[in-house]
Amino acid sequence: MKKKFNIVYYKNMINMEKWKTTDINVDSLWLIDKRDNSGKHENNYHGNFIPQIPNQLIRRYTNENDTVLELFTGSGTTLFECEKLNRNYIGFDINDEMISHIYEKMSDTQNIRFTINECDVTDSNKFSACVEQSLKNIETNTVDFVIAHPPYLDIVKFTDKPEDLSHISSTEKFLGKMTIALNNALKYLKKDKYFAIVIGDVYKNSEVIPLGFYLMNSIKQNFKCKMKGIIVKNIEGNRGKIGSQAIWKYRALKSDYYLFKHEYIFVFKKEF
Repeated sequence: MKKKFNIVYYKNMINMEKWKTTDINVDSLWLIDKRDNSGKHENNYHGNFIPQIPNQLIRRYTNENDTVLELFTGSGTTLFECEKLNRNYIGFDINDEMISHIYEKMSDTQNIRFTINECDVTDSNKFSACVEQSLKNIETNTVDFVIAHPPYLDIVKFTDKPEDLSHISSTEKFLGKMTIALNNALKYLKKDKYFAIVIGDVYKNSEVIPLGFYLMNSIKQNFKCKMKGIIVKNIEGNRGKIGSQAIWKYRALKSDYYLFKHEYIFVFKKEF
């Protein structure tokens, strides 16, 4: 067993003998010119994040055949990267139409095992039941990496379901729900493994709400973990304002605010 583990470890971890040529980004500022639309990716879902983010995180913090758990599957961005990188996947979402669409796109996969659960991630009992069954399907006991790209309060409403977190307008309530969701997921993450939150700020009632930093602080207060990175990501033309940059610049100058072009990627190491 030990020999087999060593072979897997050296096969999949970053080859430090070739560290100069690796494209793993270790900077805290990620400037990305455009979204990767190759393979099964398609920009068909408002609020989905760019494939380069899960690609970088999965390659750095997991090995081949590891299991990635995602709290908000969305349009399947992370799953498609898991398929590309030979990682198994457990996902959650409450949008049954999008889940069906993703399963259709993944009907030809042969190299990984995956499950997408239609489930409210704050429903602890149902969440645990879904994870336990998913782990049996994948034939493993624990999760190797957790990633979450939650909605930013009620900026974009993704479904009409009352349990949809994108209906929450209260920052305090949102943080409470996210803490519950993370607690549900982190129970299955191995000790000394990593989890990442991808989130941005919001602008409401004429002021910036640093939602990402509020969530980061809640995580540090509620979970025994170490902060390993605060990454700022910027992508050009990442909003539905492509072709209308001038009018948005005019609105910002006429008022007193700055245009959001960034997201934060908070990386933590679990210590419990």
